[in-house]
Amino acid sequence: MGYPGKNVKQFETPNHPYQGERIEDEHGLVEEYGLKNKQELWNAESELRRYRREARRLLGAEDVEDETEQLLGRLRRYGILGSESELDDVLSLDVTDVLERRLQTVVYRSGLANTAEQARQFINHGHIQIDGKRVTIPSYTVEVDEEPLVEFDDNSPLADELHPERATAEQGE
Repeated sequence: MGYPGKNVKQFETPNHPYQGERIEDEHGLVEEYGLKNKQELWNAESELRRYRREARRLLGAEDVEDETEQLLGRLRRYGILGSESELDDVLSLDVTDVLERRLQTVVYRSGLANTAEQARQFINHGHIQIDGKRVTIPSYTVEVDEEPLVEFDDNSPLADELHPERATAEQGE
């Protein structure tokens, strides 16, 4: 039993902490996606591990069409799987598939920020909204339907198209 009110770790750390190749791969992903630290990468890996574990359980069980459709529907809604994907495709997913659906990455890829780090800063400072609601969590998983609704907050100074930070973002396109 844990201490009430204390957060429980939502990720698993690597079994062998000092493997040079894995550390280099992790560092590359942290840089590419503008993550704060490796904990965020490990969170994404743990989320992917949970999806795979559930898919393996469903592949081995009988009469689980409902649960299978729920899992596939959730992964399709988040854009992690394509519309024609099957349960076997869940096992071939990569951590980058999960990282691409983070709000931080969506803001960067949509051209609202120059870098992934700047996208993270815009989100943390409350400059980004989804469907009119301010979101301040860079790791928020963006659904496919929400992706076109990601924009600058109306009350943000960045909503002005002449803002210097925004102007550089548009020059980069």
